[in-house]
Amino acid sequence: MYDVAIIGAGIMGTSIARNLMRYNLKVIFADRENDVSSGTTKANSGIVHAGYGADADTLQGKFNARGNALYGDLCKELSVPFKRIGSLVLALRPEEVQTLGELKQNGEKLGVPGMKILNREEVLKLEPNVNPDIHGALYAPSAGIVEPWELAVACAENAIDNGAEMLLNYKVSQIKKIENGFELSNGSRTISAKLVINCAGVYADEVYRLITDTPEFKIHPRRGQYFLLDKTAHGFVNHILFPCPSKLGKGVLIVPTVDHNILLGPDSEDLDVNCKESTETTLKRLNFVREEVMKLCRNIPFRENITTFAGLRAEPFGEDFIVSESPQISGFFNVAGMKSPGLSSAPAIAEHVSAWVQDKLKPEPNAKFDPIRRPRIKFVELSSEERQALIRKDPRFGRVICRCETITEGEIVDAIHRNAGGRSLNAIKRRVRPGAGRCQGGFCGPRVLELLARELSCSPTDILQEGEGSNILIGKTKEEA
Repeated sequence: MYDVAIIGAGIMGTSIARNLMRYNLKVIFADRENDVSSGTTKANSGIVHAGYGADADTLQGKFNARGNALYGDLCKELSVPFKRIGSLVLALRPEEVQTLGELKQNGEKLGVPGMKILNREEVLKLEPNVNPDIHGALYAPSAGIVEPWELAVACAENAIDNGAEMLLNYKVSQIKKIENGFELSNGSRTISAKLVINCAGVYADEVYRLITDTPEFKIHPRRGQYFLLDKTAHGFVNHILFPCPSKLGKGVLIVPTVDHNILLGPDSEDLDVNCKESTETTLKRLNFVREEVMKLCRNIPFRENITTFAGLRAEPFGEDFIVSESPQISGFFNVAGMKSPGLSSAPAIAEHVSAWVQDKLKPEPNAKFDPIRRPRIKFVELSSEERQALIRKDPRFGRVICRCETITEGEIVDAIHRNAGGRSLNAIKRRVRPGAGRCQGGFCGPRVLELLARELSCSPTDILQEGEGSNILIGKTKEEA
């Protein structure tokens, strides 16, 4: 029997799994998908919010401010890129200047550091491409950017390094309360655990319904669509740009990424509760994103767009996060409704849930816990001398597979064989970025597929693009004919 079973391997589930390994606990985290970070986490803006946006007396306010403060050390331990580039909330109308003051006052209650109200001239000095008709902005220097999927992968990897177990392609279909805990089943394999933590994202309400007929919450998906601009747009903006927030969220944004792209979006489109896989993009909503971001900056280089995509946020029928033990079932903990600022709050929520587990099980500290993740080699960032030395040591780093991103065979092989290693084309893309450049995998995709098949000792027809059924090849052309 496990001490803790975590359902869901997005940023919440993996952060909690890693944090729990600081104690002598037997932990397993499971996900219905073929890889970690395959839900909301993989289609996320990657913003670590400063923490001024949520009311001080909410869980969002509490966890965002604390989570932001933890990000620097967390990403350093896990060798994940994180940059505190700061954010600007732009007042596009005179009456919005008052909103800036209210946000600043709320942030001060929560301990958000260094916030300032800037006038028009100060904003344009920081960001020359901003709409010149603005009336000011709230500047928050502690806001940052991160790759959410890489952070989730790193948390999963470090958790496994420290003794946790991971189970993918495991869709929980039954949860049974037993005398000393719970039994989880996917129909073919049963897992027993003393405690269960539900981090199932848009499916958190359905997972909870497996153990109770009267759940206290319900989740509906809110779709957000994005443009992704090529690295040639790097420097167009240097801070995260927000409009003033509305009841639907923080608005449509312009966000630099840690890999020097520019994200435009997302919009906010509430979907039916049954549309939890609806990640298609639509011309109507992408046009809306275009119109909204052009209010922030007028000369956006849309010609540099390399892809569009959509993600789903887990919206609760309520304003706040759901982070608590079930009032009906002792030992069952829900981490649900993780809309924005969920990513920013993840490290603090992991602390909170770990404290709950400590209270329940009274585990001893794990004296062997190692918080440091082995850094991955980034060939493109090495000096000429470092590259030559690496190639002499391992010739695979001399074979460039992805020319857009300068990703080598050595990097891809390492990403396959690490704990929580990638098993599909998109899984490798999330880890080391082949296919993330201008050609979007048109040239490197077949080579990555070959490497996966070779390293996993399987047929190329077994390699998936993403999840079950997304096989890229079905056989040899003449044989099929």
